[in-house]
Formats: sequence, C-alpha cells, structure tokens
Amino acid sequence: MSTSSLRIFFVLVFCLTILGGCATSAPPTPPAKVFVKTDLPVTPAPKTLRPVRIGLALGGGAARGFAHIGVIKVLEAQGIVPDVVVGTSAGSVVGAMYAAGNNGFALQKMALEMDEATISDWSLPFFSKSSGVLKGEALQSYVNRMVNQTAIEKLKKPFGAVATDLNTGLPILFQRGNTGLAVRASSAVPGVFQPVKINDRFYVDGGLVSPVPVRFAREMGADIVIAVNISSSPEAQNSASSLEVLMQTFTIMGQSLNQFELKSADVVIKPELASMKGNDFNGRNLAILAGERATNAVIGELKEKIRAFQEK
Repeated sequence: MSTSSLRIFFVLVFCLTILGGCATSAPPTPPAKVFVKTDLPVTPAPKTLRPVRIGLALGGGAARGFAHIGVIKVLEAQGIVPDVVVGTSAGSVVGAMYAAGNNGFALQKMALEMDEATISDWSLPFFSKSSGVLKGEALQSYVNRMVNQTAIEKLKKPFGAVATDLNTGLPILFQRGNTGLAVRASSAVPGVFQPVKINDRFYVDGGLVSPVPVRFAREMGADIVIAVNISSSPEAQNSASSLEVLMQTFTIMGQSLNQFELKSADVVIKPELASMKGNDFNGRNLAILAGERATNAVIGELKEKIRAFQEK
C-alpha cells in the first residue's frame, strides 16, 4: 500500500471513531423544572387614614377658665393638637391666646404671672361687694398684648369668640377684627360690664346663648369636637351678694343650654371645680391641675374616636 493510501486509511479510521463516539454518547440533560409556590399570604396594603379636623370648644366660667389651660397641656402632651378653637367668655380669653401660637406651658406661665391689676376692670367686680357697671377696656388691652396686637383672622389657628347680640338675643361668632375687642364682648357679663359696641351694634356675654360653643366649632369645620365645660352646679355657689346672685342666675340658665349643646360634642371634659367660685383668681393653679386630671380621664376615649373617624 502506498504512502498516500495509508494516509487516507488512517484518516477514515479516525473519522469513524469520532462518529461512533458521538452516536453512543448520552443525550443532553434537560433543564431542571422550577416550581413556584403560589399560596403564600399576601400582605394587605396599609389603610389610608382620613385627615381629621379637631375642634376645641372652651366654655365660660370666669376664674374657673384657668382649667382650660390644663386641658390644652394634656392634649398637646398626647399629640392631639386642635385645629380650630372657639371660646365663650373666659373660654374666649384662653382660646385667643392659644390660637395666637402659645402652647399649654406658655399659657400656664402667662396665667401664673398675671396680675389682676393688669385687667383691673375685669377682675374688680369679682372681688368687690358691689356690681358697678364697668367698661372692660383693661381686658381688651391685656388680650391684645398677649396676642401681639394680631387680628382674629391672622392668628395662627382659626379662632372664634362667641357673644350675644343685645338687640336680637342671637349669638354672634367673631372671626375677624380686633381680637381683644371680640374677647371683651364675649366676656361682658350684663349688669357688671357695659355692653360692647362693634359696628353700631351692642354685644354682651356669649354665655347667655352658648355657654360651651360646640355648634360653632362644627360650623368652623371641626370633624371631632372636644367640649370643655367649666360651669358649676347652682348648689355649689353662695348667693350672698348681688353679684353672686347674678352669677347664680347665669349658672342656672347655662345648665339648660348645656344639656342641649353638649350632646353634639364627641368628648366632654368637665374639670372637678365644685369648690371653686368664679371670683377665685387665686385658685388658678388648682384649676389648671383639675383640667389636667379631667383630660387624662378621657384621653383614651378621645383617641378611639379620632382613630375611628380616620379609618372610616
């Protein structure tokens, strides 16, 4: 066999060997199957909470109004900051200063540092045996100083002061204008203070028509209304002087009005002030503490109602 023939023979043998190996090799391994578990629990998306607008309705009660400060302190400590503030009489005094941007501790400092001489014509009748008719200008000046001469509509929180139109007997909600003047009108107890003239109309104490202004907090857009009732029961008050008789009359009248209006509040806070008279300005610290205790007692109920509204 020639050399070229041998070379061709060996090439053929080599190719046959390779082809034979390919023919007898195992087929390729198929890809592994992947199983996906589809019954895993699905985490629900968190609920979107509705925004809630909280209103604070502060009632009248002269010196007992210091209890409003204790209420505000506890609400803020619990993360509940009212969006709307409405006040009647003493409630309008505290409410205006709160709406101006003073927190509960700042209000307490103001209250404890308050000198009756700075609001002499407001506090005088409560210390005096007589019931002379006074102007109330000192109260107006004091409130305006405390709110830095800011008009109602420019306060940091929406605020309203409730007074009574002396001609019609209807309530009026001041939401614009001179803050101190509106508070003075809201606090003008008939027979003690002169009626307050605003735009050719005369106004007196808002407690005649709305001792705790719940409905006005609703009108200003509150979804949840916290009412603070600082009125006293008639039997707790002594009626020795003519002024005390007048205040007793306010108390009796206010009870009937409160029974109607407080029903529409979501939560009612009533500080225990049975032994405190409306002329007891020296008891301001005890009144603040009473407001704190009463608010702590209902804070759980209040939070539940806020949560329920948000989750609707």
